[in-house]
Amino acid sequence: MAAEGGGKEMNEIKTQFTTREGVYKLLTHSEYSRPNRVPFNSQGSNPVKVSFVNVNDQSGNGDRICFNVGRELYFYIYKGVRKAADLSKPIDKRIYKGTQPTCHDFNPLTATAESVSLLVGFSAGQVQLIDPIKKETSKLFNEERLIDKSRVTCVRWVPGSESLFLVAHSSGSMYLYNVENTCGTTAPHYQLLKQGENYAVHTCKSKSARNPLLRWTVGEGSLNEFAFSPDGKFLACASQDGFLRVFGFDAAELHGTMKSYFGGLLCVCWSPDGRYIVAGGEDDLVTVWSFSDCRVIARGHGHKSWVSVVAFDHCTTSVEDGDPPAEFSGSDEDFHEQIHFGAGRERANSAHSRLSKRNSTDSRPVSVTYRFGSVGQDTQLCLWDLTEDILFPHLPLSRTRTHTNVMSATSPPATSNSSSSGIPANSLPSTLPRSNSLPHSSNPAGGSTPNSHTGNSSSSKGNSIIDSAFIATGVSKFATLSLHDSRKERHEKDHKRNHSMGHISSKSSDKLNQLSSSRTAKADAAKTLGTMLCPRMDEVPLLEPLVCKKIAHERLTVLIFLEDCLVTACQEGFVCTWARPGKVGLLSSQNNPANSPSGTVV
Repeated sequence: MAAEGGGKEMNEIKTQFTTREGVYKLLTHSEYSRPNRVPFNSQGSNPVKVSFVNVNDQSGNGDRICFNVGRELYFYIYKGVRKAADLSKPIDKRIYKGTQPTCHDFNPLTATAESVSLLVGFSAGQVQLIDPIKKETSKLFNEERLIDKSRVTCVRWVPGSESLFLVAHSSGSMYLYNVENTCGTTAPHYQLLKQGENYAVHTCKSKSARNPLLRWTVGEGSLNEFAFSPDGKFLACASQDGFLRVFGFDAAELHGTMKSYFGGLLCVCWSPDGRYIVAGGEDDLVTVWSFSDCRVIARGHGHKSWVSVVAFDHCTTSVEDGDPPAEFSGSDEDFHEQIHFGAGRERANSAHSRLSKRNSTDSRPVSVTYRFGSVGQDTQLCLWDLTEDILFPHLPLSRTRTHTNVMSATSPPATSNSSSSGIPANSLPSTLPRSNSLPHSSNPAGGSTPNSHTGNSSSSKGNSIIDSAFIATGVSKFATLSLHDSRKERHEKDHKRNHSMGHISSKSSDKLNQLSSSRTAKADAAKTLGTMLCPRMDEVPLLEPLVCKKIAHERLTVLIFLEDCLVTACQEGFVCTWARPGKVGLLSSQNNPANSPSGTVV
């Protein structure tokens, strides 16, 4: 059992946690990893990533899982909460030389029990199309690295397509490929198709069809992740320059932008109905952005270091108006597949209509709850509830339905056009009222973060002071977010975190570039802070996590919500399954952590 009280308990790995739905439990026998179960030495390696697909197997074991650990790539039958994992029998295992897999994605449209199409991106810039069931390698794209020589950061099939896929690189470029086309033997030549603020789209000039079809250049620095909207019409991009950019994908037009509070954005996701986008990154925050209003509507503070993954829980997200709850259930692949074939679109439209009723004065009250989660380099899992008092602040609050502690401004920011012409004209309070204590926020950051430095915590003098100090120093110290009284904050442990410049070389020849980049970043932050792009801390509600638990020894790199469980993974190479309340099934008696390096039961 976990120790009671003291720092020891705070540093122990949790194997269960409780929400309003009940208790989520770690299934130690359902852990996936390398067959020897030895923790992977992750120094210098790319993040562990996980992909799922359902092949509609008649036996009932249709889920398949793929994950990368270092130079290795594994493909297993995923048994989830039903049966223990059998690591001795991978369907496919690949070990690469000279490069490492960095990301991957299944095509749910073409998946069958006999064949699946899996895209794999690599650290040297190539993209491979493989079939791990047939154990075949179909094609290798950018083989000679003539298109882009930088690391692949994200790869996704275009929703609804069996042949088109999109690839992002750390160079800041994205490329649209067709699996039927070759990449050519010479470097591609491009012609400008469309250009806008800090982005450009080029077509490939060629007499015959070849890859890439399009090249997107987005922002400055690495394009860390992108995500398609549930209907596949829009594309959200999270970049190292700190900007979230949302594009209409087919028209290649910029719909809206948002700026992080500090540093780069590392991850992004859409709500199941496509109305909200959540992004996370080097400011240790999760930021909620409204697609329709093109503005930040809330920030969440609970992590002690960079946020590496954000994801919506489609099963717990609900919109109610007196009718039976309209919940989004099924796996991520199921949801996207339903969107493509119309069923999901009808359900999303139903949710849209319910939400629109909320703005009508003569309609019945609507209970809206969006559940999303985040994991970070602090080894913590956070769950968040986004409720109607945040989504509709102009209406009376329904505190009885709110399960998230919130510090909300008495007057929300203006919702006029999203130009960065200046600070919103409406008056705002200088500071937000204090809320109840953040659960475990006084805990030290769990685990160590590579290349970390330590910043001392200090008591808050008001968010306007935070903003000023933030711009002056270029370093964020989010222990000053008014979440505790100053007496408690003085005893808070040091905040472990990374430099927010990202991938900075230690070579002396790079120091001038670092200094120039730092000055530029500070100048840009000064221009955007307090505008619609990046509201001040006191201009938007500040969420506290519903759950905030340390669940790993190394930084967390995966968070995926499935119908009967949620899946996490850490850089040591362990993929963990957490059963939802009431979904433990045959594995309910598992309390022996002997086969898992993940710690003790609490």
